[in-house]
Amino acid sequence: MRLAGKKIVLGLTGGVACYKVAELTRALGKAGASVQVVMTNAATQFITTVTMQALSGNTVYTDQWDARIHNNMPHIDLTRDADAIVIAPCSTDFMFKLAHGACDDLLSTLCVARPAHVPLLIAPAMNVEMWQNPATQRNVAQIKADGIRVMGPGSGDQACGETGMGRMLEPEQLLTEIIASFQSKSLAGKHVLITAGPTFEPIDPVRGITNLSSGKMGYAIAQAAWEAGAKVTLISGPTALAQPYGVQRVNVQTAQQMHDAVMSALKAQVQDVFIAVAAVADWRVANASDQKIKKTSDSDTPQLEFAQNPDILALVAALPNAPYCVGFAAESENLLQYGAAKRIKKNIPLLVGNIGHHTFGKDDNELVLFDAHGHAELGRADKQTLATKLVSELAIRLKN
Repeated sequence: MRLAGKKIVLGLTGGVACYKVAELTRALGKAGASVQVVMTNAATQFITTVTMQALSGNTVYTDQWDARIHNNMPHIDLTRDADAIVIAPCSTDFMFKLAHGACDDLLSTLCVARPAHVPLLIAPAMNVEMWQNPATQRNVAQIKADGIRVMGPGSGDQACGETGMGRMLEPEQLLTEIIASFQSKSLAGKHVLITAGPTFEPIDPVRGITNLSSGKMGYAIAQAAWEAGAKVTLISGPTALAQPYGVQRVNVQTAQQMHDAVMSALKAQVQDVFIAVAAVADWRVANASDQKIKKTSDSDTPQLEFAQNPDILALVAALPNAPYCVGFAAESENLLQYGAAKRIKKNIPLLVGNIGHHTFGKDDNELVLFDAHGHAELGRADKQTLATKLVSELAIRLKN
């Protein structure tokens, strides 16, 4: 319910992408938002007002002279208690109206008459040639200069049969963009490097040693850091999770590969923050076989030799001009004792502790933050909520 209590005025303009907005409307409702739909006449050629009213649970407005508004001023009344206006899909023609302040229907007049504190977000949707047209690009530049947030577009197959830029973002991407618009940009301009997930240490080509980490906490932190305005690079061990929106992901398998990817990222770009969430294997199999190890008899047990993996967090923390380092400690007991000791051992300013077997693979967690002043608890909540709280705590520390 990350949009609980928010009122979204959702405007639809003419375009086949209107079918996606049906799903977006339902997703906004599930996230806790109240959705007020306003449609242009062109939009009603692609999806009906009946459908949008059923999905939003509210009366749909299309006419600036609608007598159902007590003072006949829907362009005023519909936005005065709104938290945001979202136009999806936003057609080429409607972007022209926004860029030039045109007011010839309810939706365009509503946008121009909106209170200055109400953000306006648009999701362009059009043919690739229309998007690339110089006139469209001039309008986009003006819209951005006026403080309107442009979400997308993406690139891909289009209804006309062509392929390229101009495809409206998918509903889940738009939902993420809308949620992010309400988040404090406390990490704006910062570069954040995050490791997440388990590592996998091969025994042979088909077997290996790993752990129960799902990667959910690291991925949630990556999403929260992006929502806070950071440029985020996520180095991930093997997981089944989708890539967080707006985040660059680098896939690795072993601890050594994760180490190399981290060092490469630090070399390529100065990172302001390094957050080591990954459950990295302490040991790897030194005598891993190139071929599958066969079982030849019941008493034949392969002899595995182990070598220690690099301590990625400690190595990064020891670098000259090291980024602000945040470590994670997944313990099975005595969290307060072990967490405090581990922070000092790693020589890092902030360590986040949890009980590993109480969180691995689950959607919720509870965290303890350890720093030079002691420890503070973040009570049990879903991992995305905890990630947002952790990013807020991190932003406070970066300012001090």
